[in-house]
Amino acid sequence: MYQSVTVIGRLGRDPEMRYMPNGDPVTSFSLATDRVYNDRNGGKQKETTWFRVSVFGKQAETANQYLSKGKMVLVEGRLRVDPKTGGPTTFTKQDGTVGTSFEIVANTVRFLSPRDEGGAPGGDMAGGGEQNDGGETDIPF
Repeated sequence: MYQSVTVIGRLGRDPEMRYMPNGDPVTSFSLATDRVYNDRNGGKQKETTWFRVSVFGKQAETANQYLSKGKMVLVEGRLRVDPKTGGPTTFTKQDGTVGTSFEIVANTVRFLSPRDEGGAPGGDMAGGGEQNDGGETDIPF
């Protein structure tokens, strides 16, 4: 069996790197994707989906060094499900409504922003949407 997901979006915040107990680095960041479509009345609608991304090993160090809020990246990896529900993680937003978040364990991260916007040399880390204009108030992480 095989599972793969590919997402293109922008970082919602700067990446955060930490170290696992065995000393291996892991970098986490949020990624927003946008879908713009016309509703039945012809008005434009914007739908934003947020993903949490975890990157391990050498590429975690590279992601932490070169990525920052607003940079566009392509992430390929697998979805990590909530062990309690078997689906996305659910949480309660500040306004009391229920939200969900999807987590991707990255196998590949490719920098899509130009170098002068902070892209890494080569623009690709093999191995391991758009930014929400409303701010980060809806980000659960």
